[in-house]
Amino acid sequence: MFSPVTELKGVGKASAEALQAMDIETVENLIWTFPYRHEDFRLKDIAETPHNERVTVEGRIESEPAVLYLGKNKSRMQLQALVGRHLIKLVFFNQNYLRTKLSPGMIVTVTGKWDRGRQVINVSNITFGPKTDQADFEPVYSLKGKLSQKKFRQFMRQALDDAKADLPETLPESIRKEYKLLDLPDALEGVHFPQDAAHAKQARRRFVYEELLLFQMKIQALRKTRKQQEHGIEIHYDLKKVRQFIQSLPYELTQAQKKVVNEISRDLLIPERMNRLLQGDVGSGKTVVSAIALYSAVTAGFQGALMAPTEILAEQHAASLDEWLRPFGVEVALLSGSIKQKARKELLQRLKQGEVDILIGTHALIQPDVMFQRLGLVITDEQHRFGVEQRRILREKGENPDVLFMTATPIPRTLSITAFGEMDVSIIDEMPAGRKKIETSWVKHEQFGQVLLQMEQELSQGRQAYVICPLIEESDKLDVQNAVDVYQQLITLFNGKYKVGLMHGRLPAQEKDAVMRAYSDGELDVLVSTTVVEVGVNVPNATFMVIYDAERFGLAQLHQLRGRVGRSDFQSYCVLIADPKSEEGKVRMHSMTETNDGFQLAEKDLELRGPGDFFGKKQSGLPEFKMADLVHDYRALETARQDAIQLITSTDFWQDDEYGPLRERLRVSGALDGERID
Repeated sequence: MFSPVTELKGVGKASAEALQAMDIETVENLIWTFPYRHEDFRLKDIAETPHNERVTVEGRIESEPAVLYLGKNKSRMQLQALVGRHLIKLVFFNQNYLRTKLSPGMIVTVTGKWDRGRQVINVSNITFGPKTDQADFEPVYSLKGKLSQKKFRQFMRQALDDAKADLPETLPESIRKEYKLLDLPDALEGVHFPQDAAHAKQARRRFVYEELLLFQMKIQALRKTRKQQEHGIEIHYDLKKVRQFIQSLPYELTQAQKKVVNEISRDLLIPERMNRLLQGDVGSGKTVVSAIALYSAVTAGFQGALMAPTEILAEQHAASLDEWLRPFGVEVALLSGSIKQKARKELLQRLKQGEVDILIGTHALIQPDVMFQRLGLVITDEQHRFGVEQRRILREKGENPDVLFMTATPIPRTLSITAFGEMDVSIIDEMPAGRKKIETSWVKHEQFGQVLLQMEQELSQGRQAYVICPLIEESDKLDVQNAVDVYQQLITLFNGKYKVGLMHGRLPAQEKDAVMRAYSDGELDVLVSTTVVEVGVNVPNATFMVIYDAERFGLAQLHQLRGRVGRSDFQSYCVLIADPKSEEGKVRMHSMTETNDGFQLAEKDLELRGPGDFFGKKQSGLPEFKMADLVHDYRALETARQDAIQLITSTDFWQDDEYGPLRERLRVSGALDGERID
């Protein structure tokens, strides 16, 4: 297993270099390099083969090959063949050297893409004679250098034959029996060289479960270790006061909000540090839940902190919390980058002395001179906007304070229990009563005149509008509307009747805040912007949104943008202007017009784009799985998670020899030391 791969027959210098470029240095490395698909060479009935599918057939040549030369080294050769009862054409591109080898009456086996309408197979593989020795399934690997699939398969065959007997089993027998999983040698054989489709399926099933189980065990071990290492604080809040505060709110909490408040309240009372993710769709009422949690901490004699990604959002949170909590004697303060030095010094002194109960701000909260007297609860809004390090610094400003992360980006369940598996997850999946559904429509670019009339109708009633564009300035590479052009067009069209503002990411931070503040205060009627308004801006008077070239945005982002309107009792509208060329683009537009449910859209987005692109590859925090697919293997993920929880919390797992290999894999991963699993 640990022999150098160079000891395999046929591995010369060039092959060894190519293998090294793929991080394959030992026989073990080679065996665990899985194919990304299998070439299916089973003979199929052409009459039942769908259009554009790859097919392998056996037939008799019925005509002489005809070659058409298309230029330098390019050619198209065509001949007729009888496959069963069907006379079809076989087409070979740039393979005219076969001309002398093919003649009427010969039996051949060919593989290629089937064009059902034209009755043509574009041949990619040919065997002279009937199908005999060729395997039904051949693995296809992702290779580097000049290494061919054929050569790599030979190395793999050798490696498996040599090492199979020495492979240590990694899954306990009890688990294999329970789920009827293949043993390791048989599973590896089935991944690389399956006997048939069922063998390949069972091999994949074993490795999908094993990967997901190990990952979930790492997460559960991490949770267990952290709970043992990090003793939290018990926040014994005044239940009577908290209830009075909830009753004083101008509206009744939804059932979803009540459920989440109860989950957070239980966390506050126990002596383990809360590590909870609060998911809530745009406008579902996360801020009021955070206010209840912060007030609970204050009634127990603790301070609270809320960190927001932008100054505007921090100001909005501060205004809301101050309005709700001041009548209850709670001192809410805002720490922003624009505060004057003298005022900042006074505020920090009061904070240190415990005179400020709740401090709200941006990353200004993590400056070294910001010191709390008794920090009990830390809340981070739109947590994915902050780095791990920023969140850690804020957390360390207290003695293991409880931590609540909030996000308005609905995350599909499979991703939340993978990317945020070491956290407890709360979900607000219900909108406040009386909130009207945003009417969403999809139009083509030539209908912009009608959209403008609809916008003017809203503006004439004293409402405000957003116009979102994907680019800041004109680009030669992309034919999409840009913010600067649209801004100029609207100024010309409105001719002073309505005030138009422009905002994008290249504006200095102070200018951005000034534009946003002017829009929030109603000094601007229309805001033309790029996606910088995506998160957290609350302008209840804005009821109309236009998104140009909407097909260029993912579903999650479109939903976030749409959430900037519909924040009051007024009816709101969102118009998507798009001419999608791809089927996926059309599906996105239809999905947006069919539902306002962010969780439904998140699941659809995951299905369309895949896990890596859902968060963005760099900050996804998602593991790279060899076999498991988080979109399609969600049932296996759920099963693996439940099994992992049961194993990690059972005494048998930590003592029984049967689980030794799994315990060793956990130890090597660092999960037992409380290290972050990525």
